Formats: sequence, C-alpha cells, structure tokens
Amino acid sequence: MRRGALPAGHPLPPVRELAGSLGVSPATVAAAYRELRQRGIIDTAGRNGTRIRPRPPVAPTRMGRRPPVPPGVLDLSAGEPDPRLLPHLPGLTHRAPIPYRDAGVLAELAEAASARLRADGLRVPALTVTGGALDGIDRLLAAHLRPGDRVAVEDPGWANLLDLVAAQGLTPVPVPVDDDGPTAAGLRAALAAGASAVVVTARAHNPTGAAVTATRASALRSLLRGYRDLLVIEDDHAAELSSVSLHALAGATDRWAFVRSVSKPYGPDLRLAVLAGDEATVARVEGRLRAGTGWVSTILQRLVLAMWADETVARKVSRARDAYSFRRGALVAALAERGLAVSCRTGINVWVPVPDETLAVARLRDRGYAVSPGALYRIGSPPAVRITVAPLGRSDIAPLADAVAGAVRATAGLSA
Repeated sequence: MRRGALPAGHPLPPVRELAGSLGVSPATVAAAYRELRQRGIIDTAGRNGTRIRPRPPVAPTRMGRRPPVPPGVLDLSAGEPDPRLLPHLPGLTHRAPIPYRDAGVLAELAEAASARLRADGLRVPALTVTGGALDGIDRLLAAHLRPGDRVAVEDPGWANLLDLVAAQGLTPVPVPVDDDGPTAAGLRAALAAGASAVVVTARAHNPTGAAVTATRASALRSLLRGYRDLLVIEDDHAAELSSVSLHALAGATDRWAFVRSVSKPYGPDLRLAVLAGDEATVARVEGRLRAGTGWVSTILQRLVLAMWADETVARKVSRARDAYSFRRGALVAALAERGLAVSCRTGINVWVPVPDETLAVARLRDRGYAVSPGALYRIGSPPAVRITVAPLGRSDIAPLADAVAGAVRATAGLSA
C-alpha cells in the first residue's frame, strides 16, 4: 500500500487462497486480516469479500491521497471553501515567544469563544482548544472509549470521521440522516445496540446539508436523557457560515462536548477548534493534549482572536455565507427543474442520489466535472454523489445541472 501497488478499494484474496499461495496456515492469514481491520486499513463486507478501505490510515510514498483532476475538469469533489471568499489573515503580532510554563489556552481566547458559544444558547462549563475539529473528536473518543466499543455515527456522514473510527478500532453503528438531522428511530436503535458514544453534526451536515431542527433536537434530547453515561459529541464545523440557527444537544447527558472549528469560515490552514463540554470531559481532552503536542500554538490563538475582532473579516464571512447559500440553492433549484428532487438546507455540499455511483462519477468526469462518490461517506445508506458548490459561478449552475440530470438518467438505464 505504501508503494501504491494496492490502491484503495482493491480486493484481497480469501483467507484460504492467500494461505495456500504463501504456504502458511489459514489462522495466520486470518490473524493478519484481523489486525488490518483493527487498524482501519481493510474492510470485510460478507459476500463482497475483503477490500482496502477507501481512505486507509497509511500514507502512500509515491502518490497523493486524492487522484489528480485532469485539466479542464471543474473540481467539485474537494469539500473545501472557496479561497476567494476567505478573509485575509492579519499580520502576526510582534510578541516574544511564550515559555512552556505559560502555554495553554489564552484567557482572552477562552473568554471570547465562550461569549460566542453562549450567544448561540450553549452553556460553557469548561472550554479548551484543539488542533481542529477532527483532532478534538479524536481525543474525545480516545479518552473515553477502547478498541471494539461502539460509536453511533451518521449515515451518510463525514468521511474523515468514519476513517477515524476505523483507525481507532471502534465499531461504527450507523444512524440514518434526513433533512432534520439524525433520525430519532435511528438513534434509538443505535443506543439499543450498545453505543458508548454518538457523534452528531449540528448544521451543514457533510455530505447531505442537513441541519438539526428544534423539533428534532427536542426528540433526540428526550432519548439521550435515558443514557446519562453516553458521550455526546456535536460538530459545528460551519459555525459562522451557517445560515440556520443552532439547536444543540449539549447537556442532555452527563458527558458531552461541543466542537466548533474555525477552518471553514476563516481558512483550512487555521488548525484550531474550540471545545466546550462538562468539566470532566474537557479535563480528559486537556490531559491527552499535555501527553502529546502540549497545546495549540498561541500564535494561532492570537490570530483567531484578531480575526474575530475585525469587522472587515466579519463582513467577508457574512458575504461568504450568502454566496454559498445562493450557489447551493441555485443548484438544488436547477436540479428540481430537471426532475431531480434534492434536499440541502445548509453547507457547501449537495448530496445527489444516483442508481450507480461509479457510472455517475465517470459520466460527470467525461462532461468536465469531478465529484465525490458517495461510498466515501456512507455505511448502508443508498448510493449518491457529493457535489461541492464552493467553486461554482452563476454560469456554471445550468450546465452542471444538465450534466447531473443526464448522468442520473443514463445510469438509471444501465442499472435497470
């Protein structure tokens, strides 16, 4: 895999076949496959056999993680914000480097972050800073769970989270998602299956664009109150880019964390997220930080503080929010005009159900559009493709909608 000889999705031979070709016992091969599964490198899907995971936690030495997009193809697969809509970073302040004894969360950042969270209706018993949303979730899961424990995750859901769960040796329990977030029936089933933690996207769900409504939040909170020891993690990665109100689950159980990254509104290279939660949960995260990287750079913290205080930056983030809302709404409306009913309320992605992902991705690439196959984001939910609207201009909407509608019709005919 490091040499690139075994690409993502490559099938591996059955245990007995490989044992015979290597001259070892089937038990030896089975043990090797088991270790690879525990490390999140392979998946075993019953009759479909054993395959390399779509994004295994092993870095290849001779190729990138994502295939290159050919010249002339509009890349709508990355899931990244439009760099033209990101605010410019202010100059770094001229301060002396801090000593080890003073490292940690800056008091002024904690105060500003707490105020911003409270303005959205959250309680903030304790707060810390991590190196981005995924880093925070990684530390939360590692501090509370052990390999083999069950984690309720959205299906479809964030591909990076699914990879992280696999890399930690945890067992994902899929929870279906509709326009209003994780379904109550799905969460009830996951809790009955023994989930020790649940990860929920508050708004701008990746990949579907769902957002937890007040009614759905009330139903989910009622369910969670019966599981006081359950760890509830909420991801609010869109933050200031979201055009809908926040309806959080925080506090429904005794162990909870609310993670808000600055990467989407202010820039992906700003690896910083604020993490609020109950005192014991936050203390565990800070303990794991001290045992590793120690703290998030105070240079980054001061940079974020400066951006939060800058009215020019706030106006640019507001314009970006409006631009994404227009692009997303325009594409959804154009698809509806062509007979494709697609729901997407928030975020920078549109989730389009298709009969056959592989054929749809290939046909759209032939028409000049690179999109993501839904297999990266789903466990048992139906096939789809994810289209990132961030790079789209007004003139791109109609041709893209024509191409998507054509791809869906063509794959429906071939799959029939």
